[in-house]
Amino acid sequence: MRRPSLAHSTATSAALGFLVFGAMLDSGAGLAAEPLQLKEGLWSIHNREIDTPSNKKIEFTSTICRSHASEQRAREDAKNRKECTTINERLQGSEYTIESRCTIKGSTVESKSTTLFKGDSTHTDVHITYTPALNGITQSTLIQDQKYLGMCPAGAEPGDVMLPNGNVEHLGRAKSGSQPRP
Repeated sequence: MRRPSLAHSTATSAALGFLVFGAMLDSGAGLAAEPLQLKEGLWSIHNREIDTPSNKKIEFTSTICRSHASEQRAREDAKNRKECTTINERLQGSEYTIESRCTIKGSTVESKSTTLFKGDSTHTDVHITYTPALNGITQSTLIQDQKYLGMCPAGAEPGDVMLPNGNVEHLGRAKSGSQPRP
């Protein structure tokens, strides 16, 4: 198993907005669908990705400390990304679907993501195409399972993503000051 790097996940992250960590893109065109709110606290995120044509497989698990405020900030940050637009967005029952298009390094990146909310867990399937290929990748399939674990650990703030290599990314944090730990 290869450890993920933030550089590798840049194209996928941009294409999905904060897909892996819960933020959803919006084109500003007045789409009303919003994903269901997830419980505040620590969540495990297990990712399995397969890239084409190399058939390269990447699998890793990270955790994120969530609050409703950090999730909202992450969605707002994703909405402000000029390189991405939402094509279609729909919430039907416990199923949230979003299609987006981004331009990254001269490549058009189209993604379709379907998330099924199941109480204290979610399951997401994502299909991504890159035209022309981006870093040799023409397509990616991402399967992600998230599960609520409980309270965030001491020292973790909402929006902190703990990667398997020990690095911490700070997503959806307030611009100044800290937030209480959910």
